Amino acid sequence: MKRFLRAPWMTRILCWLIAVYIRLVNATSRFETVGAERPRRLWDAGTPFILAFWHGRLLMAPMAWRRGASMNMLISSHADGRIIAGAIGHFGLGTVTGSSSQGGTGALRAVLKALKAGENVGFTPDGPRGPAMRASTGVVAAARLSGAPILPLAYATTHRRVLGSWDRFHLALPFSRGVFVWGDPVSVARDAEDAEVEQARLEVEDRLNRITAEADRRCGHAPVQPADAA
Repeated sequence: MKRFLRAPWMTRILCWLIAVYIRLVNATSRFETVGAERPRRLWDAGTPFILAFWHGRLLMAPMAWRRGASMNMLISSHADGRIIAGAIGHFGLGTVTGSSSQGGTGALRAVLKALKAGENVGFTPDGPRGPAMRASTGVVAAARLSGAPILPLAYATTHRRVLGSWDRFHLALPFSRGVFVWGDPVSVARDAEDAEVEQARLEVEDRLNRITAEADRRCGHAPVQPADAA
């Protein structure tokens, strides 16, 4: 069964089905956007930035992105990463493969190259293994080395299922009312010391958790709580 599900043709079908589902939810739901001026200013100015959102809020994130704007999502090299890459590819979004545990150095170089070329990149700071809603240092390292701001994003929908997966995945359901919430950017100085880097990491984590809680509240849900810190 595992070999069957990992067959390339099956992966392509699964990616297509995920993309169809995302479009179905978007077409049958009414989304509002809070803080839309924050990414708009950067898109309009042609300023590359680092998109950050929790792994559990990945499903509808492509629908918050401006059509035609560049995107290179950092995706793990595991099977689930390949499925994510294939699914978001249906929306014209590119990927960089790597993680903090495998291929991380090469992935960081590719991320920095994309930012230097004026392209945007995306991180799930708690991926690929968690703890859920706890930021790793990778996104802050990319911001420090590139000078690009980190822009947090979250979403929620009124009709949903919160799965029992490690990331507390928010499965948006059709015929919902939904909200995208953009947070204030986080900047990291190129000459930041270790203590400042850690402070920036905590700031990214705090802002992501605050806008995720705000999105949940706007949709009538109690906020999903972060996992215990590792």
